[in-house]
Amino acid sequence: MYRIAIAAFVSALVLAAGVGADDSKQKKEEKKDKATKTVVVPFEILKSGHVAVDVKVNGKGPYKLIFDTGAPISLVNNKLAKEAGLLDDKEKQPLFSLFGAAGEKKVKSMELGRAKASDVTVMVMDHPTVKAISDALKTPIYGLVGFPFFAQFKMTIDYQKKTLSLTPNGYKVPPGLMEAMTKLIMEGPKDATLAPSAQWGVVCTKDKGDEDDGVDVTAVVPNCAAEKAGMKKGDRLLTLDGRWTDSMKDLYEAAGYVKPGRTVKVKVKRDGKEVELKVTPSKGM
Repeated sequence: MYRIAIAAFVSALVLAAGVGADDSKQKKEEKKDKATKTVVVPFEILKSGHVAVDVKVNGKGPYKLIFDTGAPISLVNNKLAKEAGLLDDKEKQPLFSLFGAAGEKKVKSMELGRAKASDVTVMVMDHPTVKAISDALKTPIYGLVGFPFFAQFKMTIDYQKKTLSLTPNGYKVPPGLMEAMTKLIMEGPKDATLAPSAQWGVVCTKDKGDEDDGVDVTAVVPNCAAEKAGMKKGDRLLTLDGRWTDSMKDLYEAAGYVKPGRTVKVKVKRDGKEVELKVTPSKGM
């Protein structure tokens, strides 16, 4: 009987030890599973056909951004950048930049639901296409989510349920890769520049509802190309190098095709009369 009791006691100890080991193993598996657990995030399809998601940036928001799997960079506008603390008031801004471009910034955290990515590089810029979509839909769109974010996840898109399934994959975008892609976006290919690589020294705007030809010149930077050519604040810029500038998007594209150092004709309207000027944009820094 004693032998049976001792055997039962030993068996109980072994069983208890086994259960403890299994519990410990299970907890480790659960912890591992929790760390790599797939997060399901809802999205909406805008009338423009774009996928939009709600995003928190550095804990601020959420903000509605376009989710673009074809975008090599993530982009936020100046309003979001200021609220999320991406812009330093003491930071020296460039003398001239189209659409308030403030360059690359590092986001400490970007969150789509419970899916969180750290140290995400974004471009700060009031992009005309994003603004045009926002204005047309009468819905604030603050930018777009691109490669630097979704590269950190294994992703599945369910258009029927309108959900994104995101699973962390441990990948971090190399800084050099981001620099190369940003340079390509800002300078464009050698045969046709997609964004201005030249410095003009002029700031232009176009009010909402303004249907007249051209855009308003609201500032001319001293000693820059525009001032040397005779351009003045208050001018109405009508054409640049023979291309119409009836919108900010038109101006951006027209300026993008001009290489630094090449003199081009610019037509402005001043005091009710059309004036033709010759501008030679300088090389950007």
